[in-house]
Amino acid sequence: MTVISVIVGSTREGRFSEKPAKWVLQHLKKRDGVDARLLDLRDFPMPFFDQPETPAMPGRAPYKNHVVQRWTAAIGQSDGFVFVAPEYNYGPSAVLKNAIDWVYPEWNRKAAGFVSYGSAMGARGIQQLRQTLIEIQVAPIRSSVHIPVATLWAHYQGGDVDAGLAELEAPAGALIDDLLWWTAALKTARAAAA
Repeated sequence: MTVISVIVGSTREGRFSEKPAKWVLQHLKKRDGVDARLLDLRDFPMPFFDQPETPAMPGRAPYKNHVVQRWTAAIGQSDGFVFVAPEYNYGPSAVLKNAIDWVYPEWNRKAAGFVSYGSAMGARGIQQLRQTLIEIQVAPIRSSVHIPVATLWAHYQGGDVDAGLAELEAPAGALIDDLLWWTAALKTARAAAA
């Protein structure tokens, strides 16, 4: 079984992110051999990273914060990821960047796809997120879903978000196809190197 975790990258009150996260999660659950899980950052209220040693430090003792331990275990159990991420001021949300920064070896050599929204459909925030993930040895795939601003506004104005998401079925399918291909290839390579 391949574990794909959908990471909800916003914790704001009244947030939009849980709608596309649940939407892509349902698409993943329809795929054979996939154990799709939702990792909501609201369930992992981590402090800002403040440790004297980085997560990449060889031989570093495990962090003592219980929430960080749960988060690290969830990342370690995952074979691949879909980040559902807003764009805040040309970048990803601070809470998402912080969650990424707490972990290192558990991210390594896994694939990630993106569902984004916000100004410019979140594309600029995802570009920054791709660079961050490369540094922690996550392979960002090319296919992604960029949600139009009209669908985002529908959330805040009581409109039909589901109809807007339904228009993105083709890019969602391409994202999942590519993510599962890369996840399988990297999972095989990790097993061979173990």
